[in-house]
Amino acid sequence: MTEKVSARCFEVGLDVRVSTYDIDYAGHVSNISYFRWLEDMRLKILEEYFPLEGLMADGYLPILAGSQIKYKKAIRLFDKPRGRMWIDGITAATMTFRGEFTVDGEVYTEASHQGLFISAQTHKPVRLPPQIVKMYKQFEK
Repeated sequence: MTEKVSARCFEVGLDVRVSTYDIDYAGHVSNISYFRWLEDMRLKILEEYFPLEGLMADGYLPILAGSQIKYKKAIRLFDKPRGRMWIDGITAATMTFRGEFTVDGEVYTEASHQGLFISAQTHKPVRLPPQIVKMYKQFEK
């Protein structure tokens, strides 16, 4: 189940299913699964607010430039995590995504990601698409 949440800019929520293949040898969710879930939420933001197909048709390709994850408590098999992600800030060329995973309302994991767009033609960084900047500025008001 996904839902839009308006408390933070472009926030989305996602109920995550922990599968046996998500679990590492220590019995908790492996790092790669967190990155996959975070990618699902970043794509959900684009899907709901700035459809990726349109951005790519306009020559914008999204790139993840940096990631940081803080593991506060291990998520394990049979837990029912809830993910949330939003855009926390923008510059002329970058967006900062913030995310978290909670279990029973308690924050288990926090994450931040730097995203940007490159040109489909040059593969070099470009300014954020104008529609993203416009919608973000409207949210700030």
